[in-house]
Amino acid sequence: MLKIRLKRLGRKKQPSYRIIVIDSRKRRDGKALEEVGFYNPINNQTKLKTLQIQKRINEGAQMTKTVKNILAKTINN
Repeated sequence: MLKIRLKRLGRKKQPSYRIIVIDSRKRRDGKALEEVGFYNPINNQTKLKTLQIQKRINEGAQMTKTVKNILAKTINN
């Protein structure tokens, strides 16, 4: 099963995340099938490739709760 979830980057106490598509059995920071966005919680920056996310959802990928919340905030703003 494919998941759309976060991959942690950055230094200690300064996280930033990539939003990736990955097999659900892989580890959190494993090799992604595709990178579909970026999220930085410190300065609240978000970049999303919404067409690619929608394509993956149509193929059956599931989003995690955190990614759903990030996507909802981005669309509402």
